[in-house]
Amino acid sequence: MEKQERLRSLDALRGFDMFFIMGGEAVVIGLDAVFPVPFFNVLAQQMHHVKWDEFACYDMIFPLFLFIAGISFPFSLAKQREKGRRERAIYGNIIRRGLVLVVLGLIYNGLLNLDFANQRYGSVLGRIGLAWMFGALLFMYTKTVTRIGITFLILVGYWLLLAVVPAPDGNGAGCFTMEGCLVGYIDRMCMPGRLHLTVHDPEGLLSTLPAIATALLGMFTGQFVRLSRPGLTPARKALYLALAGIVLVIIGKVWSFTFPLNKNLWTSSFVCFVGGWSALLFALFYYIIDVKGIRKWTFFFTVIGMNSITIYMAQRIFDFGYTSDFLFGGLANLIPGNARMLVSACGFVAVSWLFLYFLYRKNIFLKV
Repeated sequence: MEKQERLRSLDALRGFDMFFIMGGEAVVIGLDAVFPVPFFNVLAQQMHHVKWDEFACYDMIFPLFLFIAGISFPFSLAKQREKGRRERAIYGNIIRRGLVLVVLGLIYNGLLNLDFANQRYGSVLGRIGLAWMFGALLFMYTKTVTRIGITFLILVGYWLLLAVVPAPDGNGAGCFTMEGCLVGYIDRMCMPGRLHLTVHDPEGLLSTLPAIATALLGMFTGQFVRLSRPGLTPARKALYLALAGIVLVIIGKVWSFTFPLNKNLWTSSFVCFVGGWSALLFALFYYIIDVKGIRKWTFFFTVIGMNSITIYMAQRIFDFGYTSDFLFGGLANLIPGNARMLVSACGFVAVSWLFLYFLYRKNIFLKV
């Protein structure tokens, strides 16, 4: 293994991903309203979650973030081992980080209201924490071949489980509907509090299992980038990652004919399809930023990416919309028609970004 500096492409890609959570989707929709050309129209149609089956680009934000978290772990693990940190300490840090993310997810969902009967216990951060934690533990204590086999078993096993085992109150084996699938049944039987979709939670218990595979795909990617072999240049690594991404996209799409692409169920086809697109995006960012050294354009996204959990929690706690209206509301009111929507969206993003830029300049980063 070769010693490498922090991948700048990771911070930029994470920031690019979080930009759409931070209000970027409203900017795209605003651009479509002001400039109703096919390009912006197609992009705007992708700025939403699909209701159940199939896929829109907005469905990729969450799994891409988990994939990126997976990429960083082999670098973090190698760095800790180089410093002589004991394995037990690393093991404890992994568990601590996973559980802290679960707790932050509960806080995001209103834990401090102390209304436990109506508390939602499934969360985005909780899924990231658990999937990353189990993936990291597997990465530490298994060989590469074993990890590949486990990933394969998770994906195929999850598919067969949902295809063969019927939910007792559902429509029989192979039912992938919200009301009738085994995933929703387990959520209803085992999860306390409130389910996000009443009969099903997108971040429920059973669907966390294939999310571990998403984290492992990211870890395989990070492990590959760290490889040092004769002839395996960074440019070739980017090429091979892109080819692997294309293969995964094809596998996911073909698999979807029998096991639909579904973010809510985190289906195995969804893992492969989105994992492929995540690998393609990372290969592109890695090639441009780390291989070719073209970095000036990344600053906007890097500021976001280095404090991604901060902005996710802050937008829940603080009213950035109020500040945006205070600063830009008068300007927006002077602008007629659909352009008002675009100005408001840009103002919201600007306020959020300036908040992160202040933290960046002060060298304040929320590390979990």
